[in-house]
Order: sequence, then C-alpha cells, then structure tokens
Amino acid sequence: MKRIILNLIMILFICSLTRCRQGEAAHKDGEFVEKIFVVNTIDDNKKLSEYLTYHKQVWPEVEGGFKKAGYKSITLYRFNDLIVMRITVPKNADLNKMGKLAESYSPRCAEWNKLMNTYQKGVHGTKAGEKWVEATPFYKFNN
Repeated sequence: MKRIILNLIMILFICSLTRCRQGEAAHKDGEFVEKIFVVNTIDDNKKLSEYLTYHKQVWPEVEGGFKKAGYKSITLYRFNDLIVMRITVPKNADLNKMGKLAESYSPRCAEWNKLMNTYQKGVHGTKAGEKWVEATPFYKFNN
C-alpha cells in the first residue's frame, strides 16, 4: 500500500512540474497533448543501473524513429523503481501507429524496444503481460 501511495504522489508531482492541463499543451505548430505513462523496473539493482546507463546515450536510430513518428518530446523521470514517461504528441494521435512508425525507421528501434522491455515490469494493478500504462489526471490546480 505504501508503494502505491508513493507512486501516486510521484505521478502528481510530475504532472505539476509539467503544468499538466488536463493532458493538453499548446504548441506554435499546432495542437499537441501531453500524456503520462508509468512502468516499474525489475527488482535488480544491476539491471536498473544498466537501464539508466542506456538512457544516458539513447541510440541515434531510436531518436530518429521518434522524430519520424511525430513525437514532439519524451521525458523520463524516476523514483526508485518507478519510471514516469511524459510524451507530447499531436492531438488525436494513434499511439500504436506512432510506435510502429518509429520502429520502422530502423531495425535498431525494434531492437531497443525489445531490450528495454527486459528491464521493465508492470505497476501494481496492470494486466498480465502489460507494462507501460497511461496515468490519467484526476486533480488540477490553476493559479
């Protein structure tokens, strides 16, 4: 229960840092939305270290795939074994299609995804085989 509460607090914190406005962000090139996803890393400190090291130098082909697919930004945050990902994508984007388009950029993109998958596990409450899940806003403060 303590882990779930810490994870929820972390999500709220990340949302507040990114000025989460019910998932929407304006951009000069058109309308974009921000989406928040969460995943846990597997319980292995050596593997966690490897995962973090990979993300210090993401393969150029992977970032090329992100560009090709139309992602405006991707930011990862970490608290212990919780990974929070904030993405900015065109409004009404089909994330499955974007993911396939990103992987089509280079075989290295699919290789990266397969490798990163070995470091991840679903958060409490995910279905069997499910890892990344979208976190939905449930509180908003504006000043």
